[in-house]
Amino acid sequence: MELRDRWLSGHGPIQHRADTVTRVDALVGSLAAAGRIPGPDDAYAMLAAADRLGCAAMNVVAHMTYARRIDPAGAPLAAEDFKPNPEGHTGGSLNMAPAFVGYLLANALSGITRGWLMGQGHCVAAIEAVNALTGDVSAAQRGRYDRSEAGLARLINDFYSYAIDAQGLPAVPLGSHAGPNTAGAVSEGGYLGFAGLQYVHIPLPGEGLVAFLSDGAFEEQRGSDWATRWWRAEDCGQAVPVMILNGRRIEQRTQIVQEGGAHWLAEDLRHNGFDPLIVDGRDPAAIAWAILEAEARLAARLAEADFQYPARLPYVIAETEKGFGFPGAGTNAAHNLPLGGNPRVDRAARDAFNEGASRLFVSGPELDAAIAALSNHDSQGRPRESRHPMAHRHPDAPALPTPAWETVGGQGSAMAALDRWFVELARANPTLRVRVGNPDELASNKMGGTLALLKHRVNRPEAEVPEGLHGSVITALNEEAVAAAALANKAGLNLIVSYEAFAVKMLGLLRQEIIFARRQKELGQSPGWLSVPLVVTSHTWENAKNEQSHQDPTIGEALLGEMSDTSRVLFPVDGNSAAAALRAVYARRAQVACIVVSKRDGAHRFDVRAAESLVERGAAHVAGDPSASVLQFVAIGAYQLEEALKARDHLAARGHECCVSVVIEPGRLRIARDELESGFVLPDADVRALFPPGLPRVLLCHTRPEPMLGILRRLDGGPARTRALGYISRGGTLDVPGMLFANRCTWAHAVDAAAAVAGWRRQDVLDPPRLRAIDGHGKPADLLAPLS
Repeated sequence: MELRDRWLSGHGPIQHRADTVTRVDALVGSLAAAGRIPGPDDAYAMLAAADRLGCAAMNVVAHMTYARRIDPAGAPLAAEDFKPNPEGHTGGSLNMAPAFVGYLLANALSGITRGWLMGQGHCVAAIEAVNALTGDVSAAQRGRYDRSEAGLARLINDFYSYAIDAQGLPAVPLGSHAGPNTAGAVSEGGYLGFAGLQYVHIPLPGEGLVAFLSDGAFEEQRGSDWATRWWRAEDCGQAVPVMILNGRRIEQRTQIVQEGGAHWLAEDLRHNGFDPLIVDGRDPAAIAWAILEAEARLAARLAEADFQYPARLPYVIAETEKGFGFPGAGTNAAHNLPLGGNPRVDRAARDAFNEGASRLFVSGPELDAAIAALSNHDSQGRPRESRHPMAHRHPDAPALPTPAWETVGGQGSAMAALDRWFVELARANPTLRVRVGNPDELASNKMGGTLALLKHRVNRPEAEVPEGLHGSVITALNEEAVAAAALANKAGLNLIVSYEAFAVKMLGLLRQEIIFARRQKELGQSPGWLSVPLVVTSHTWENAKNEQSHQDPTIGEALLGEMSDTSRVLFPVDGNSAAAALRAVYARRAQVACIVVSKRDGAHRFDVRAAESLVERGAAHVAGDPSASVLQFVAIGAYQLEEALKARDHLAARGHECCVSVVIEPGRLRIARDELESGFVLPDADVRALFPPGLPRVLLCHTRPEPMLGILRRLDGGPARTRALGYISRGGTLDVPGMLFANRCTWAHAVDAAAAVAGWRRQDVLDPPRLRAIDGHGKPADLLAPLS
């Protein structure tokens, strides 16, 4: 019992509550009885080791914020040993240190390496401290950070060093948030609340995940309480959420604490179908017990003869105080800098730091022994935590069936063509878990085939509705929640479908995925998940019948601001180009692709070869020859192409030969901003061949014209030679011609713009009624009359 007594004595501020001792003793007994550990002493040795590793990690966290070195003997630091400008999300990181060590302890006790996810990415110091102490660091950190005095000094000094290299990239493998250099990280966690939406969709059957969540984020993002609606043992692994309930946001208490704390939250969770467990969040043993207990409860529930979905999923509430274990704990100041001043210049703050550090100190030999006790990966035949499968997803390349190409000259819906192909894709890849994120109206957006095949996932299907207990369509009137289902499913095949105007609500989540993957690529890590298309339809121009809230091209504009090799934006113009675009997206990895698709019937303009070439190059000619033309219309979008073709026909009848070209992917034509993007954009020679220098141009844009002019700077001959038409933030309850007219995007406005850049007189190319119409003095209906 000597080892048990050693654990019972705790270490530093980590002590064990009576309920924790009772629970842990029972756990150790059951593990020993089941033969999962050699004996109780082995478990108590690991439990005592976790106390020491937890304290050491908290000590490193405090030094990362304030100090320039850490003394291996625990001697007090002098004024010159402190940073001139301390920085760090210290309180939350201090809370995460024992929690993450508890996760390691659960793995060591059970012989299973679970994945981890941290929603509060600003608490990365805790993860980095633990990883440096255990030696489980990323490739970029290996040889730089370890538990030696020099290795910890480098870690401490790199933290918030703001170091930058010659290319303008961070010069150290350590950031303020979780990143690709954080061993085992899968998300930055910079957008609070999204981890709560994603965690239930991440693990595959047979895998386990621990998701550390923030009580502050709980009040920020709707949808985390729907996990019980989506979880199915048949296609989901066990996912245990651990909320770090420290009670404080940046400036005040969280709403949970204001309402009543852990017991109020537990009651709320029960109403939403969870099985809450309240534990001591200050104690690694309590966290480890909760993880193993949560998994055992769910497994037992699934084995019940009368089990029915929804499963009552476990939810761990880890009570603590912000900044536990260090001076300033429980105050608002604990969020960032818990001491009352800077120890470099403030004696009282320096004394407080040294006192707090001394309580957390663990001697070198004691720490080495603790880490050895927890590092049983080889003997258990399991991977290190940095190698958990969720951090290294690389599913097999999907089979990409040949689309049923449409006949040129016919009419049809591009969304319907896309739907038909996606159905074949899903059928061709039965081993890939499918997630379709859908806020609502999949059928009305012409994806009825997909819905009929995959069905809305619900707990109680209605007989006459396309619903199923194991459906793959995740539907809720919450754009972030359904997009999270697709983006979290990195082991499978995904699709997100939304109204264009409302997809902008997904932007933060999309951007989090894009910038994390892009940073991985910059570091040469080559993320392997299959690219995720975001199909936006019922878009700005065809949603004219609704009010202006439904008429918004912002999502494409915003995603064009990200690096185009990872954040793609495509504007197919017919069914074949839509199917070819979607097929091309699934052929790539680690891209998020926004595809703007019309659902109303339109002309099929591109045959199979032309459609595939259009997608491959990003642009193509539709009518006329640029070398024999006096002006080039450039259409970006299906409705824009139709207006451009009308404008060309009108001018041809007046002796002006013009050509019409389509840009399906503007990002392929932009000026590259770095080497990675340079490999994605078209070379200058290809751009000149498509868009001859000096030729006057009129751009007809699905988006607002100004952002598109910026993206297409290589096509822009300046104000005298180039005009851009597009959405100018005007709308209302209109029809499609009304929407085009309101935004000065009709064929007649295009002809007028052409006259301006080509040097023609307006009255020579437009008759008086149409001139009066576009000048705001006539009848818009005059533009609908047959072209003459």
